[in-house]
Amino acid sequence: MVSRVIPVEPFELVIFGGTGDLARRKVLPGLFRRFCAGQMPKDARVIGSARTELDRNGFRKMVADSIKEFGGKELASQAELPEFLECLDYVATDARGDKGWAELSAMVRKELVNAFYFSVAPSLFGDIAERLKRHDLADDTSRIVVEKPFGRDLASAEELNATLAKHFKEKQIYRIDHYLGKETVQNLMALRFGNVMFEPLWNGKYIDHIQITVAETVAVGSRGAYYDKSGAMRDMVQNHLMQLLCLIAMEPPAQFAPDAVRDEKLKVIRALQPVQPHEIVRGQYEAKDGQPGYREEAENPRSFTESFIAMKTHISNFRWAGVPFYLRTGKRMATRASEIAVVFKALPHSIFEDNEPDRNVLSIQLQPNEGITMDMTIKEPGPGGMRLVNVPLDMTFAEALGPDAEEVPDAYERLIMDVIRGNQTLFMRGDEVEAAWTWTDPIIEGWTARNDVPKPYEPGSMGPLDAHALMRRDDRNWREVKG
Repeated sequence: MVSRVIPVEPFELVIFGGTGDLARRKVLPGLFRRFCAGQMPKDARVIGSARTELDRNGFRKMVADSIKEFGGKELASQAELPEFLECLDYVATDARGDKGWAELSAMVRKELVNAFYFSVAPSLFGDIAERLKRHDLADDTSRIVVEKPFGRDLASAEELNATLAKHFKEKQIYRIDHYLGKETVQNLMALRFGNVMFEPLWNGKYIDHIQITVAETVAVGSRGAYYDKSGAMRDMVQNHLMQLLCLIAMEPPAQFAPDAVRDEKLKVIRALQPVQPHEIVRGQYEAKDGQPGYREEAENPRSFTESFIAMKTHISNFRWAGVPFYLRTGKRMATRASEIAVVFKALPHSIFEDNEPDRNVLSIQLQPNEGITMDMTIKEPGPGGMRLVNVPLDMTFAEALGPDAEEVPDAYERLIMDVIRGNQTLFMRGDEVEAAWTWTDPIIEGWTARNDVPKPYEPGSMGPLDAHALMRRDDRNWREVKG
């Protein structure tokens, strides 16, 4: 099965923060992959922009080095690299001054699709947006891409949205969450809405509960000081896990169109019930084997910021009445894995004496190995009676689609190509971001008012013991996720 790559139209993509970590690790290597796949036209251009003093050749060398460092040997050895580098240019600009803006305006070809990637701190969004308009770089057809964090609470998110709205219409703003660009996340929608067998079962009559886990083995490391002002709730739950919850719980949209999909996601967020204090577990990883603990890395010996959080929430609508959603995420955990698990109810009556079938579980793995499995009960082959075993129906992409299928694109590759196409389906809308903070803020304010101290947990575990007790109180257990 061979995928058909459809090239996008020629474009000008300006990356503000073009010498930064995200551009070097993800954006620029991703664009090179799309170039090698034939999706990025050879007459498109990528212009880096930052305060760093570089000329065109210096930027091209930096990009070539980044592709070698972060793209892997196979990507770096592609014969197309010199041709791709010819598509690159650079202008040093000052986001809060006038330096470089006239030169950038003269360089950009206004007749092409123009997109501007804000790979910078949110405090610079307004300054860059204002200068794009002042120097006639952007018009009503231009697109801007903004990275998270989209504020740190409702008030700051509203202020950020208002700042962008002064210069750009909502249809021009692409708030990027790379989780939505993952192949499996999009296949979740295809699975739900493209197969007749699932939709009749997708409700509280047949589903017992849903678990969403995003586990990381890395520590906060050098990001400790930044992370200590954020925490797992702001850094992961309010955006990544919220988006996954919306996709698993949303109603079928009238059509697969940007606003139709985002309207249904918004309804899910607005239907989320408040989370009670006893339904939340927060944790901090400790020091172990000479490795520093969270507080040492955050350089804050009295930090109350969580590096782990687990919680239970409900959605107040007819479809999900009585179905709990369990969310957990954390640093320094036993494995690196992201999974959505839809756990179906047990059979109302089993005809197999002393051989109770296991529950069916639909497992959507987001990383590191993207794929979907469905646990089914069958008879173990051979004589000896009716022995039941649980086996997965495996829909792992690499195996299901065969060796001739196109390599699954990285999330950033897909999302950037969607920006060029003008497709906002996989990007968050302003009211969606604000609704998420409306639900999140009271949770954070609650534990702050109670002076809650995160529970310590051992690095290499799956979080504090209290997180397991959260499930056991409901006679359930967290699934063992595998990296």
